[in-house]
Amino acid sequence: MWCYFEVCTFSDSRKGSRFSRSCRRSVMAEHLSQSELDYPFKLLEYFNGFRISKIIFSACELGVFDLLLNSADGLSAADIAARLKTSGDGTERLLDALVGIEILEVETKRGTALYSSTDVSNLYLAKGSAKSLYDMILYQSQTIYPLWSHMADAVREGKNQNEKTFGLPSEQIFEAIYRSEEEMLKFMGLMNSSWILDGHDVVTAFDLSPFKTIVDLGGCTGALAREMSREYPSSTVTVFDLPSVTDAAQKHFTQDDDAIGFQSGDFFTDDLPAADLFILARIVHDWPEEKCLSLLRKIHGACKPGGGILLVEALLFENHRGPVTTQCFSLNMLVQTEGRERPASEYSAILTKGGFHDVQVSRTGKCYDAILALR
Repeated sequence: MWCYFEVCTFSDSRKGSRFSRSCRRSVMAEHLSQSELDYPFKLLEYFNGFRISKIIFSACELGVFDLLLNSADGLSAADIAARLKTSGDGTERLLDALVGIEILEVETKRGTALYSSTDVSNLYLAKGSAKSLYDMILYQSQTIYPLWSHMADAVREGKNQNEKTFGLPSEQIFEAIYRSEEEMLKFMGLMNSSWILDGHDVVTAFDLSPFKTIVDLGGCTGALAREMSREYPSSTVTVFDLPSVTDAAQKHFTQDDDAIGFQSGDFFTDDLPAADLFILARIVHDWPEEKCLSLLRKIHGACKPGGGILLVEALLFENHRGPVTTQCFSLNMLVQTEGRERPASEYSAILTKGGFHDVQVSRTGKCYDAILALR
């Protein structure tokens, strides 16, 4: 028998809107279905979704956003094409599409269209920004996009598509993800971008100040560990990851004010360092339940008395109705890994089986949520 307690991070008014949202959604769905029968606007928008993604991916890869960020004035398509060494016609079409989806601005002067960046493109799409999602976009374009072209096969076969996409056996998940140093750095950049966006909300979902020694298992670049260290400066925070990852993290992702440590090891096969709190952030969703249970029991044995574990995952709703982003993540786990996304009740059950108790769930309102359980 298990139970879990949900800690809601929304205000009362927002909780009220959350509870009434499902009713509004039913009414909207009925209205949408009727309007779609007249003309399928929404379906056509969904059909074109992959094109919108590829417009943004291509602009990032070509350097459009970096060029415009560093330009004091608007630039013509011809100027942009000349600087990026791209075709004038193709560049103009791409720029117009970016204006259409409101990522760029355009104004016409003396008959010439001049394109400029927006605050959103400067903050998130330019490579040099402190909150840049460039690495995330690059990974989505060059790794996730090819995998998703085999989605029907993944659904039909019930397994990932690494072999068809990259020529690597389906059971070698991280051998595929880390198939070269370049690919490993792309993945690490993806993870770094994720915690730049969501890290602070995750580490503040609960008061973690009582935990004085914290180990982030599979902590990759240390981005989440840094957020943890900044929020809880009296705690010691260590990233525990594979030797190749910790080496690359210290070579490519360190910061001048770093107060975190790195320790090399495989959390499935090596001994774990003792800690008050272990973090598994976007780890459990990679693996089937039995492998997760084995890891959780191992963590329970290494956890100090009175300690705990913090899971960071994207939580599905219990009623199978969303969030859509998380449902897409779960399909991505199918096409790339051996795991899946889960609702809070399933994580609570796994944690309880792993020996933990007093499970608390905090939905952050962003992509990733937090689950805290005690030893």
